[in-house]
Amino acid sequence: MCGRFALYTPRSRIATRYFDLQLPVGDVHARYNLTPGTQITSILAMPDMPVSFAFSHWGFRPTWARADAPTPINIRAEKAATSPYFRSAFGRRRCLIPANGWYEWRRTETGKQPYYLTLKEPEPDEVVFFAGLWEPAGAGTETRCAILTEPVSPLFAFIHDRQPVMLDTECRWQWLDPERSDRESIRQAARRLDPHRIIAYPVSTRVNRSDNDDPGLLEPIDASGPEES
Repeated sequence: MCGRFALYTPRSRIATRYFDLQLPVGDVHARYNLTPGTQITSILAMPDMPVSFAFSHWGFRPTWARADAPTPINIRAEKAATSPYFRSAFGRRRCLIPANGWYEWRRTETGKQPYYLTLKEPEPDEVVFFAGLWEPAGAGTETRCAILTEPVSPLFAFIHDRQPVMLDTECRWQWLDPERSDRESIRQAARRLDPHRIIAYPVSTRVNRSDNDDPGLLEPIDASGPEES
């Protein structure tokens, strides 16, 4: 799954580097502990724009659902195309959610140990793109979104049994294209990032507190020793 992540690369840089956009996209301060239920960056296609940067509420709910309906932050990729709750968005409203890395928790004899997963090298890419689905959430460009997940790569099975769907940057346009709506065509477009490009290492349990949000959360620790919280 993916329940916390970091994004400190400016939105304007992502827009320029990956989408050749020189437009203002609303840069925000770096975040090192993004949490569910908050506004996160999503990249999506709109009827009049092939790509648009939005601030999306991290928690998905279809427009037809009741106000008290579930708002999942993760969607199992295996069910996205067939579940009545998600299939319309899967067909027409796919998005990309940029991240510099994300956190997963490994169960140990002494409790849950957080790990940070990120690109081994910043080149040729600076960010990871998670595959996501979005829905309108109100007036204007307000949206809701969730991250697609899938069974974890064997490389990281020692941490958790699920991982976000990470897309190769080469397929970013195909994934966003709302005209690509049939199930098989979408699956063909969703080319995965090579998991060997990702590294995982233990970090402080300070990340467990949502009000901790600083670069120190990304620093590796010796998981066998004591740490401060």
